[in-house]
Amino acid sequence: MIDRIRSVLRQHGRLASDPDGLTLESDLYQHGLTSHASVNVMLALEDAFEVEFPEAMLRRRTFESLGQIASSLESLLGARPAAV
Repeated sequence: MIDRIRSVLRQHGRLASDPDGLTLESDLYQHGLTSHASVNVMLALEDAFEVEFPEAMLRRRTFESLGQIASSLESLLGARPAAV
C-alpha cells in the first residue's frame, strides 16, 4: 500500500522531496504539498484504491503524511461491504 501511495505522490503531489525518501511520519506539507496538489492526490488515491473519501475525511490531517494516508485508506477499505 505504501508503495502505491508513494507512486501517487510522485505523480500528483508536486513535492519538493522524492516520496521514496520520506518516512511514514514526514509532514508532506513541509515537503511542498499544497492544498491544490492534495486534491489531485486525493482523486488519484480514489482511483488507485477504488474508494471515495467521505466529506468527514476531507481534512488537511488526512493527507499530512504517508502514515496518515495509509491509515485513512485502511479505514475506507475495511469499511467496504464483503463481496457476495
